[in-house]
Amino acid sequence: MPRDAVISKYLNPWKHKRLQQLRLAELRRRDGDNCSRCRRPLRFDLPEGHDQGAKIEQLLHSVNGGSGELQNLCLTHGRCNPVGADHTPEVTERVRRKNEAELFAKARKRQRRSA
Repeated sequence: MPRDAVISKYLNPWKHKRLQQLRLAELRRRDGDNCSRCRRPLRFDLPEGHDQGAKIEQLLHSVNGGSGELQNLCLTHGRCNPVGADHTPEVTERVRRKNEAELFAKARKRQRRSA
């Protein structure tokens, strides 16, 4: 986030919030309502900071040359995008596969119980 944007966040908070809402709506239109990391549905009715709520993530951070444009942003769960996590593509793919395997295992257990 550029320095001017950080300052305007505190000087004009309602404008910042409105811009965040517009950005969120555009990302929902572009990407849908699923998390970019785990592919599970996002919840947009939860308060900010909830671990299952939607969070805007930068794909390439500004330190590495990224920008705040929509092409560099995606929607994730708060729990899928913790601060300080390892966001390499290899780790992201491994976490996604692990989550999918857990979902399939739960589905198999439910099928066995119902049979």
